[in-house]
Amino acid sequence: MGESYTFTVNGILRETEEEKPLLRYLRDDLHLTSVKDGCSEGACGTCTIVVDGKAVRSCILTTKKAVGKHILTVEGLTEAEQETFVYAFGAVGAVQCGFCIPGMVLSGKALLDQNPDPSEDEIKKAIRGNVCRCTGYKKIIEGISLAGAILRGERTVDPALEWGERFGVGERAFRSDVRDKVLGRGEYCDDVALPGMVHASAVRSEYPRARVLDIDASAALALPGVLAVLTAEDVPHNKVGHIQQDWDVMIARGDVTRCVGDAVCLVVAETETALAEAKKLVKVTYEPLSPVRTIQEAMAEDAPRLHPNGNLCQSRHVTRGDAKAALANSKYVVTQSYRTPFTEHAFLEPECAVAFPYQNGVKVYTSDQGVYDTRKEIAIMLGWEPERIMVENKLVGGGFGGKEDVSVQHIAVLAALKVGRPVKVKFSRKESIAFHPKRHYMEGTFTLGCDENGIFTGLDCEIYFDTGAYASLCGPVLERACTHSVGPYCYQNTDIRGYGYYTNNPPAGAFRGFGVCQSEFALESNINLLAEQVGISPWEIRYRNAIEPGKVLPNGQIADCSTALKETLEAVREAYEQNAGHAGIACAMKNTGVGVGLPDKGRARLEVRGGVVEIYAAASDIGQGCATVFLQILSETAGLRRVQMRNMGSSSELAPDSGTTSGSRQTLITGEAVRIAAADLKKALDGVGGDLSALEGREFFAEFFDPTDKLGADKPNPKSHVAYGFATHVVVLDDDGRVKEVWAAHDSGKVVNPISIQGQIEGGVLMGLGYALTEDFPLKDCVPQAKFGTLGLMRADQIPDIHAIYVEKKELLPFAYGAKGIGEIATIPTAPAVQGAYYARDHVLRTALPMQDTFYRPASKGK
Repeated sequence: MGESYTFTVNGILRETEEEKPLLRYLRDDLHLTSVKDGCSEGACGTCTIVVDGKAVRSCILTTKKAVGKHILTVEGLTEAEQETFVYAFGAVGAVQCGFCIPGMVLSGKALLDQNPDPSEDEIKKAIRGNVCRCTGYKKIIEGISLAGAILRGERTVDPALEWGERFGVGERAFRSDVRDKVLGRGEYCDDVALPGMVHASAVRSEYPRARVLDIDASAALALPGVLAVLTAEDVPHNKVGHIQQDWDVMIARGDVTRCVGDAVCLVVAETETALAEAKKLVKVTYEPLSPVRTIQEAMAEDAPRLHPNGNLCQSRHVTRGDAKAALANSKYVVTQSYRTPFTEHAFLEPECAVAFPYQNGVKVYTSDQGVYDTRKEIAIMLGWEPERIMVENKLVGGGFGGKEDVSVQHIAVLAALKVGRPVKVKFSRKESIAFHPKRHYMEGTFTLGCDENGIFTGLDCEIYFDTGAYASLCGPVLERACTHSVGPYCYQNTDIRGYGYYTNNPPAGAFRGFGVCQSEFALESNINLLAEQVGISPWEIRYRNAIEPGKVLPNGQIADCSTALKETLEAVREAYEQNAGHAGIACAMKNTGVGVGLPDKGRARLEVRGGVVEIYAAASDIGQGCATVFLQILSETAGLRRVQMRNMGSSSELAPDSGTTSGSRQTLITGEAVRIAAADLKKALDGVGGDLSALEGREFFAEFFDPTDKLGADKPNPKSHVAYGFATHVVVLDDDGRVKEVWAAHDSGKVVNPISIQGQIEGGVLMGLGYALTEDFPLKDCVPQAKFGTLGLMRADQIPDIHAIYVEKKELLPFAYGAKGIGEIATIPTAPAVQGAYYARDHVLRTALPMQDTFYRPASKGK
């Protein structure tokens, strides 16, 4: 017998003869699913445990090094401790996607055991090794502080907050998924373990561009435990794609790879150990080819054609009025070029899916942003009727746009159908970084004019996007970049040209802000230069031009009654003016709903079962909290208590298609469908004297659709979107040039859940700060150079004081109680506000992100 390793886990003595990462032992052998695998590189903190009283990342501690130690996971906390953290994190709104939360709880537990009454700075230091991409850390810090107060006996747990009577619209509702996420028992895809389940993974290209001459899998197939090796020849239709089907499922022999994330073959094996060994044995012979690295190389006449139709993936031309004449007659004109980088979503949960043969087809558990979109892509690949494919969301550990395209789902389905067993496919963090679409790299030149009073006259701009190897959502993202490049102001002369080019870089697609982060950074920076020429403040020039209800946006849409941009400007005026000389300001607008003439429908079905009303709506909750919002709308409309309602999650098998979680659309679009169905339920309830049991088995279905006009519609005032959200951010620097405070004022209509909106704003602001100052995605000949730990993600001890302000008007839209989405816009104004703050401080215009010569990137260090 070999050496054995003995240690204690949650009070139980454990022994193993296998030396491996403790993370793998805790998850695979003991099935302790609270310990999450976010990176396996010691960089994210999701696998944090407590070892002999100290917070430790279990992926870098081995079973051998754990000998004699006492190990604690969330499952081993006392019942009182568990209830404390559930209540504390739920009460302050510390939980969004939830993937980082068990690790945060244990870092908090280790701190509170050593220091029962820590300061805010001490909490920040304690969780510095734990990354959160959703919350901005502020709510987590508040949660740990509240947990400490409860454990000290200064505060008490109030069970009524979680299951109390008050759960309607506008209430500080305790999110419905808090308990499962805090305790680590909520099921993400990687937590799924089915009888007979096997594993699959792709062998991926070593080169961004190379011809695949041969694939020799004979040695891999001879390895015990290997069940199959699939190639492009095994795929009925070897293309997928969210909108354009241009993405090869696998690169066939004789074909050319387009990025290092490309799959060449798919290996299926009984165990993950056999799978890893088999992948090494597959011999792929390549003919390396020179890659297309940049937009300029892609545009060159002699550039290799990366796709049959050439290297121009998408283009848009948005015009209104006569921009050329307006600019020629302007008192002041500013022309400036800008550059923004690729950005990695860095969601905490890597991509994972489990597929298995099911009825007359296949079922797949996913972590994505739209189960019906995933079903459509798989159906195209297989050539099947979509109804034969059942797609169900498990908990989704963050998305931010990065989980709109299929990544693991379709290859899990292929493998499951090949071997006739459940198959799990999960990405390593390296695969995730190489494969899923990023925020588009942009190069743009913007010309903005105004009259002698600073009133905008016209905009001319040309935007170039690098969409990488595949289209993903290049078209819609480019379109939003163009249509929103005008900003939330009143002028009517625009000429905007946008181009998205293929290269051999990793693909680019949807990312929180959806193209608007890029174009608004440029526009808002130009506005500051115009204000300087006019001789008025950056606040004043924005206020003079700000859109108001009844006025016309640059796209021709008449601003609706809920428009509150000026109110957001007023909310931050004092903070801006009191910090003159080291503060920056920027505004933004962002569409709610897909709009532009597309059939953007929300659907919901309510079923009364066992005295509970169940909500069925296939709307992915990726951490933004729509599942709770729907419960609040149902409660408000039908007068139901929390215990009388249950959200059944997102499933194409059980729930109607409610559209993708994108475009900040679910709260308004699907929320209104829930409200309509709930109103019908209320009528039925009134008819039976409020006796819910009398409606047992009844169903109530609703569909909401508010038509919009297509881009370029021949109307004086086309309606591009159902609604717009508006925001103004102010960024304040300290004497060292560090971001000290951010004031983020938002018009999101009626606030359904005040706790959730604060966390969304704080998380969006921090993501925007990272985009502006610290995050980058370096490439060398199209190959990503970053690991999770070197992406430049901001940590808890780097955050400024973020003031989340929401503006509510009395005049609201008639849908979903007047609510508008907050998910995307919270990220958009931050980067230009940072640029404005530095410009005010040193009068240097920083035209590229991440900004150089700042506290975060001193000039001596360069890029």
